[in-house]
Amino acid sequence: MDNDHSISKYDRQRGNLEKIATFTRPSTVRTVQNLTGKAETFTIETGRHEELGGDFIFIECVDETGVTRLALPPRVANIIASQRERLTKKRRSVLSTKLAKERMARGEVPGFLRKKKAENVT
Repeated sequence: MDNDHSISKYDRQRGNLEKIATFTRPSTVRTVQNLTGKAETFTIETGRHEELGGDFIFIECVDETGVTRLALPPRVANIIASQRERLTKKRRSVLSTKLAKERMARGEVPGFLRKKKAENVT
């Protein structure tokens, strides 16, 4: 007898996408906290199905307390990607401003202010 209440949300979502979505290979990352020495292992897999909204991210975390599994829907995956892009843009802006100030302090002239030598045309 099928009892949908006994199947976890993670398993249900992953199973529903099994034959219809394109999946990445699972990636495994192991981290060890510096202060406590406790280890965590993360397994991440992404499935893409355009008609259902995009990318689904499946995360499994194993630590001393057990296993935690998350199935992130496309809206959440899109927000994570968007936030990462914004942080990258901010970081680039901060870094480029810092580099420009350092160049100015050294007396370098920016490329767009340098005059090109006029070629003699006869």
